[in-house]
Amino acid sequence: MSKLSKLLVVRFSSIGDIVLTSPVVRILKQNQFEVHFLTKKKYAPLLVNNPNIDKLYCFNKTINEAKSEIVNENYDFIIDLHNNIRSQSLRLLNVPIKRYSKSNFKKFIYMNFNLNFLNDEHVVDRYVKTISFLNLKNDNKGLDFFLNPNDKVEFDINQNYASWCIGASKEEKKLSKRQILKIISSLNLPVVLLGGEDEKEMGDAIVAESQETKIYNYCGNITVNQSAYLIKYSQFLLTNDTGLMHIGAAFNKKIISFWGCTKPDLGFAPYVDASQSLMFTSSFSKRQCSKHGSSCRYTKDGCVKTIDTDKAIKKIVRFTS
Repeated sequence: MSKLSKLLVVRFSSIGDIVLTSPVVRILKQNQFEVHFLTKKKYAPLLVNNPNIDKLYCFNKTINEAKSEIVNENYDFIIDLHNNIRSQSLRLLNVPIKRYSKSNFKKFIYMNFNLNFLNDEHVVDRYVKTISFLNLKNDNKGLDFFLNPNDKVEFDINQNYASWCIGASKEEKKLSKRQILKIISSLNLPVVLLGGEDEKEMGDAIVAESQETKIYNYCGNITVNQSAYLIKYSQFLLTNDTGLMHIGAAFNKKIISFWGCTKPDLGFAPYVDASQSLMFTSSFSKRQCSKHGSSCRYTKDGCVKTIDTDKAIKKIVRFTS
C-alpha cells in the first residue's frame, strides 16, 4: 500500500469515548499522517488542545453542517470510531471507510445469557484495531488529554487533596450520598466534588452534612476541562463509571471506581496499569444490567448503591497510603 497522507477520525460523543480515541489519533500523527477529527460541537473542548489533531470539524445537530467543509479535503480514509447510522452516512463522501467493531452481539450474549466472549478486550484496543490495515499497532503509551492556561480553577492545587466525580450519565450508575459521606470521612484530606448541574444539589448536601473533612463542591460550576485540571493535580480520583474517569486515566492518576449496572469487563475499565486502579463492583450484579446502565436487574435505583462501604474503606486506605 502506498503512503497515505490525510485521514478523518470520527467520534461524535461522549466524553469518555472521545478521550478513549486519543491513542488512535496519537499513533496516526506519530506515523506522519495528517489527522482531522469530526465530532459534535459540545465536545470540541476535549479535542481543541490536542496537538495530534491538525484540523477539528464540528456540528451541532447533523453531519450535513460539516459536510460542505470536509467534502473537499480528499481524505485517503475515514476512520469511523462511532459506527452508527449517522456516521455511516459519511459513505456519501465516496471515501473508503474503516469502522470500529462494537462487538454488539457479544455484548448482547454476555448481558442476557452471562456468556462472556469479549476476552477482556479494552475498547482502546478495539479502536486501535481499526487502523491495523495501515500496519499500525498500539504504542501502549496510554491515553492523552491536553489542557490550556484558561482551564485553571482558583483552588490551591499545591495541597494534597482528592477529586471525586459524583456524577454519571444515569442515576443508576451513581453512588448514594450516604456511601460518599462515609468514604469521605475516612480519607483525611480535602475533597473536590465534580459533576454536572444535576449533581449540584447533592454536592451541596454532602458539604453541609460532612462534619470533619473540607469538601469543595464544583458540580455544575466549572467546565469539563476545569474539572480535568482539578483531577490532574489531585492525589487520586474516586469516580462512578464516567467520562471523567477516563480523563483521570489520561493523567495516570490512581483511580478508585464504582460499578453496578455497568461493568468494567465490557471494555471500559480505567485504561491504566492495574496497580493504579481499584475497582468496586456490586455483589448483586455479576454482569451488565442494561446497555448504558439506565436500568437495574436488582434494585430500583441501581445496584451500585449496594456496595459495602465498610469493606471498600479498608481497601481504599491501603490503596491510597
